[in-house]
Amino acid sequence: MSEERPAPQPPPERATDADAWATACAEDLAAEQARRRAEHGPPPGSAAEELKKLVDAVADKLSDLRSPLLGNLAGPAAQQLVRQAVQQAKAAVEPVIERNPDVFDHLAAAGGELLAAYRSAVQGQERRWTERTSDPAADRPERGDGDAGAGPGERIDLD
Repeated sequence: MSEERPAPQPPPERATDADAWATACAEDLAAEQARRRAEHGPPPGSAAEELKKLVDAVADKLSDLRSPLLGNLAGPAAQQLVRQAVQQAKAAVEPVIERNPDVFDHLAAAGGELLAAYRSAVQGQERRWTERTSDPAADRPERGDGDAGAGPGERIDLD
C-alpha cells in the first residue's frame, strides 16, 4: 500500500522589515542621542526658552538679594519692593518671548554671525602683525606711478 505523504509545506515566511536599514539607523541614532544626553545633559533649548530661563534665574537672584545699604531698617520693605519690580519685569518680558520665539532664534543666529565676523577680522589683524618683518620699510607697500605726484610724504599705517 502506498502511503501518501503530505505535500511538503513551504517554510513559514519571516516577517521582515521593509526598510531594515532605516530602522537600524534610527535605533543607532536614538541610542547615540541617549548616550550624549547622559554624558552631557540635555541639549540647550531654543533661544526663547534660554532667555526665559535667564529671566527666571535673574528674578530669583534679585528676589533673594538683601540690600546691605539699607541695613535692617528697610530690609523686608525693600525686599518686597524688589520682588514686586521683578514680577512686573517678568510679566512684561514673558508675553513678548511667547509671541515671538523665532525672533530670538534669529537674534541668536545673527549674534553668532557677528561674533564669527569679529573673530575673522581680529585673526586677520593678528596675522598681519605677526607676519611683519624686522625692517619697517619692507612692510610698506610699493608705490606705483599713480602716487608720483603725491609728494614726499610717507604713508602712515593707522592699523
